[in-house]
Amino acid sequence: MFIQTEATPNPATLKFVPGQQVLASGTLDFRSIEDSASSPLAARLFQIDGVTGIFLGSDFITVTKDETDWQHLKPAILGVIMEHYISGQPIVMGDGEEEEDEFFDEADLEVVDTIKELLDTRVRPAVAQDGGDITFHGYKDGVVFLHMRGACAGCPSSSATLKHGIENLLRHFIPEVVEVRPVM
Repeated sequence: MFIQTEATPNPATLKFVPGQQVLASGTLDFRSIEDSASSPLAARLFQIDGVTGIFLGSDFITVTKDETDWQHLKPAILGVIMEHYISGQPIVMGDGEEEEDEFFDEADLEVVDTIKELLDTRVRPAVAQDGGDITFHGYKDGVVFLHMRGACAGCPSSSATLKHGIENLLRHFIPEVVEVRPVM
């Protein structure tokens, strides 16, 4: 098994591509070992000193670290991922789907559907290449609230991505949108 590693715009996060499916659908974001009970792989990765976050995508795993150097963490992370795939254990127990609480007025359903479609077709594929995900969280009074996950969470360039990329895109196609804000 050969696992590729890719840098992300977030220097505290590396993307690991095992060359095999990670999740059949959706994404999962774990911010602590307590959050990772549904994923044997994430739980094992959190046992490595210095690991502070795990994000699972369709064909990649992103790992976020504290101040520890990647040269110390990377071999341990690669070993855990390889051992996990060899063991045959599932990546996630149960359905693994995260429930997201969305909020918006039913009168704005058409606008919200357009926002979600633009996110799914134009934003999320590009963000996934960088090891992250951006999901819809809510819409109120022209403000779109987005949840930033994986490499996007805490990324130094995430505010520029939101303001200059996503906000401009949404405002171009949806005149009702006046601002985009991250949800932590």
